[in-house]
Amino acid sequence: MDHNEPDNGSTELKDMNTKRRRRILGGEAPTEENDDSKHEQDLKPTKTEPRSRTRTLANQSTLESKSKTGRQKRKRGRSEKNTTAKESPPATRKPRIGDTQKPSKPRPERSPADKAPATKPPRKRRRGGTKGKEKSDAAASSQPKPKRSTKPVEAIIADTPIDLDERQLERRRGKERKGRPIGRYQMLAHVHEGITHIAVLEGRTLIEHYVSRPANDVSEIHGNIYLGRVQNVLPGMEAAFVDIGTPKNAVLYRGDVTYDADDIEGTNDQPAAPKAKKPRAGRRKDGPRIEDLLTARQTILCQVTKNPIAHKGARLSTEISLPGRFVVLVPNSDTYGISKRLGDRERRRLRNILDKVKPAQHGVIVRTAAEDVTAEEIESDVRRLLDQWEQIHNLADKAKAATLLFREPELAVRVVREEFNRDYRGVIIDNDALYQQVKGYMDTITPALADRIEFHDTTKEPLPLFEQYHVSEQLRKAVDRKVWLPSGGSLVIDHTEALTVIDVNTGKNVGKSNLEETVFRNNLEAAEEIAKQLRLRDIGGIIVIDFIDMEIKKNRDEVVQVFEQALARDKTRTQVSAISDLGLVEMTRRRIGEGLLESLSSTCEHCEGRGLELQEAVLKV
Repeated sequence: MDHNEPDNGSTELKDMNTKRRRRILGGEAPTEENDDSKHEQDLKPTKTEPRSRTRTLANQSTLESKSKTGRQKRKRGRSEKNTTAKESPPATRKPRIGDTQKPSKPRPERSPADKAPATKPPRKRRRGGTKGKEKSDAAASSQPKPKRSTKPVEAIIADTPIDLDERQLERRRGKERKGRPIGRYQMLAHVHEGITHIAVLEGRTLIEHYVSRPANDVSEIHGNIYLGRVQNVLPGMEAAFVDIGTPKNAVLYRGDVTYDADDIEGTNDQPAAPKAKKPRAGRRKDGPRIEDLLTARQTILCQVTKNPIAHKGARLSTEISLPGRFVVLVPNSDTYGISKRLGDRERRRLRNILDKVKPAQHGVIVRTAAEDVTAEEIESDVRRLLDQWEQIHNLADKAKAATLLFREPELAVRVVREEFNRDYRGVIIDNDALYQQVKGYMDTITPALADRIEFHDTTKEPLPLFEQYHVSEQLRKAVDRKVWLPSGGSLVIDHTEALTVIDVNTGKNVGKSNLEETVFRNNLEAAEEIAKQLRLRDIGGIIVIDFIDMEIKKNRDEVVQVFEQALARDKTRTQVSAISDLGLVEMTRRRIGEGLLESLSSTCEHCEGRGLELQEAVLKV
């Protein structure tokens, strides 16, 4: 071709390029004719157009076809290599620098059945600290594991009774009149829908009332023993919160923690668990702090001394005590005591008995019920409590924290154990199962008074037990806010979050001679009735009484004296101060659980216990 020949334009060049591209994409070999034209085209000067930055759809499809063709060729090449590799025997790789393993040996060819993918067993999750124990765990899992016993220890109420002669039985049997026992008090036990009511009458007047619900291990846990775990220690409050398995953590104050001085000497960093070897003797400034005695996550043995009330948790003590009929056993202690209500002669006799039966490593306190009791009965009671403590101690070694170790018996058994003596003319029960339980307990512990346990058969008696003795009427009056006095005066009892307030009013009492005498007589009646209401309603905590103002100091002192004498009949510990210039008497009464009003009522969901219903029309203004 002549180089001086004029150019025919870009259309001819574009046709030739397209034709050549088609041949290449089709995979055809180029012909001689095409080679000549190609040679001529190379010698021919061409004028190229400037390249556009915009890619057309035609060019894009062309590029995609190119890429697909390239991928197909690479796949064919890999497949050919694989087939040749399968046909040829595998070559052994020579070791190289940097290899940490031996050179791999040629593997024998597997059969088609072996080539099928095998299902892998599920991967086992391994916990920390159990490396290499899968085989032992699998062998252990094949064998049935023994279940850990978490059943709490129950109080032993059935035992072999002590044989007494007729003279001893006659002396301890109590007074009788015309063949029937007589006494100042009487106890009634009524069971209704699983709820047990215990009423104590003085003559025909209701003086105490107890309510117990079945299997209640949340609110009625007084006296139970737990294996607890310390959650946190608060040095600023001198207390620790302990988890005992109840909805709310219990509180353990510094004064209720017993310890051994040898356990905390020079071990402030890691204090040991407190031991009940020394009785609580109050707070001392030079004594160890609570953070030196307890640490978080520590396991302790504790006993409930106060039931949970409202939003407050139960109160605990590390000094364990197991009450019996005649004695109280204090494990791991050197406690030694006899009830102060007994006479000097009886105390000397019991001291001689106690010196013989007291265990060397445990403390013993003799109760008031041990009056005129033989040495064999006291020894049997101590042995029974030692067996209970041995069971509790063994269960504590096996159980985990936050576990109930010992549960107190039913309410009727507890009240009979604490209260019943020859001053009671009888105990009447209208439930057969409860009657058999109490009867068996009295046959074992006090056979001389077992004949005073009676059964009230509801199928033969015309009236229910509480209606026959007028308990229902007095019980409804016991929850009223206002109490009337015999002379026409009244008492108004109000409960608050911090204390209970009692207001004394003259009411309908107008007197006869003068104002001072009228007020004085009204206050004397109020003092007697207030002591009775505190015992019946089981009101505890701080109590403020607003007596009517009296001008004469002698009258004020006499009212306080009468009030203290009336409180002396109550076994619950109280402290009373003198009447102030404003006519107020401040006192405290030990609170063990919720009162009578709380046990027989529930908070109103509309007013939330305030007794007021707000007017919505006024609030929307």
